[in-house]
Amino acid sequence: MAHEFKEIDPNAATGAKVKNWFENRFPSAFAGYKMHMSEYYAPKNFNFWYIFGSLALLVLVIQIVTGIFLVMHYKPDAEKAFASVEYIMRDVPWGWLIRYMHSTGASAFFVVVYLHMFRGLLYGSYRKPRELVWIFGCAIFLALMAEAFMGYLLPWGQMSYWGAQVIVNLFAAVPVIGPDLAILIRGDYVVGDATLNRFFSFHVIAVPLVLLGLVVAHLLALHDVGSNNPDGIEIKAPNAPKDANGNPLDGVPFHPYYTVHDIFGVAVFLFLFSAVVFFAPEFGGYFLEYNNFIPADPLKTPAHIAPVWYFTPFYSMLRAITAEMMYVLVGCVVLAALLALFKSKMAGLFKLVAVVAAAVAVVLMLSIDAKFWGVVVMGGAVVILFALPWLDCSPVKSIRYRPTWHKYVYAVFVINFVILAYLGVQPPSPMGERVSQVGTLFYFGFFLLMPWWSQLGTPKPVPDRVTFKPHH
Repeated sequence: MAHEFKEIDPNAATGAKVKNWFENRFPSAFAGYKMHMSEYYAPKNFNFWYIFGSLALLVLVIQIVTGIFLVMHYKPDAEKAFASVEYIMRDVPWGWLIRYMHSTGASAFFVVVYLHMFRGLLYGSYRKPRELVWIFGCAIFLALMAEAFMGYLLPWGQMSYWGAQVIVNLFAAVPVIGPDLAILIRGDYVVGDATLNRFFSFHVIAVPLVLLGLVVAHLLALHDVGSNNPDGIEIKAPNAPKDANGNPLDGVPFHPYYTVHDIFGVAVFLFLFSAVVFFAPEFGGYFLEYNNFIPADPLKTPAHIAPVWYFTPFYSMLRAITAEMMYVLVGCVVLAALLALFKSKMAGLFKLVAVVAAAVAVVLMLSIDAKFWGVVVMGGAVVILFALPWLDCSPVKSIRYRPTWHKYVYAVFVINFVILAYLGVQPPSPMGERVSQVGTLFYFGFFLLMPWWSQLGTPKPVPDRVTFKPHH
């Protein structure tokens, strides 16, 4: 049905006339604004942890804008790529600033995304009815990792080249199809011009389109089911208190309350971001490695090849899977099969399937090279996050109302993740290998045993309404 034009008083202000003109010709934009901003009610009790979603959106904009300007001068050619980056840094007006904003933005993106995901973990933001919001978020994380990896090669520095060489070669460990898969990814038998061209295409066009689509889906799904809060209480539930217009009493319109509220967080973030860009863009070699200021040399292998810091927890897990470690993993699979057989309440048929699956897994684990299982573990460490909504069986959502010892479990998980990240940066060592193996077992144990431990203990009583102290 055609949209009806709204008439306006001829004596109205010019601004009102312009608004009416646009609203008559583009009503869906105004309806979208109302749905997602001015009439979208968010809980009153958002705290510090809820700023990182909007910061992630801000960093995405920074990355897209700076990336556009970098592409104007970058040459995706193995012989010219490094020189073009140097040209941007030295001869393009403000080119150094744009490059440092982009490289710092990459690390900032992962900082805010990791903190955003941790908030979801703390307050159970992945629980019903927000399972799809979480899945879209995890898919964004995967796309972000792909985007970062593709972009990492583009400067064609020494560490970029050899880091890409190591990661791509991992795919060669896949049985049967591995070597062909590695060639398909590289586009050649070695990392070279063909690899650079396809990574450039993926980094600039393909993955950003997927990323933007997932971000839109993430936000639409969130606004359809409503935002979570630190109490884990549904402010839009059928029994939740509402005003005469049907709006939740425990919520406020996202705009202007949270848009203005977030300005402070944005200001603090931009202050810290600018401090890094202007005073420490390399950040001690963690944001920009010193080896990356040297042109790629296929004939000279660096003494220690390590990925950028945001990949290192998963890189540690990859390195932890040795031939010796495989026997420990086999033991874990056998133990899981025995527990499923004797302790679980599953039907007999499902028990049989679990035992057969475990037997097949053990045979495969003992017959296929440990390097392949390292790749599986590294990928599994990310993929397992998708299953979190169904692994957490706690009767309450928020960490606030869970048994106190749950907080210590989460604290150990964070410390363990940071240790794995640190070990991923360091050269391999016998002690580091042992610690990373224990850390890998704890990481997967945290998630795989969650259906059991998340139900233990007596939760604290959850209030009927959100706990909120107004600002004075």
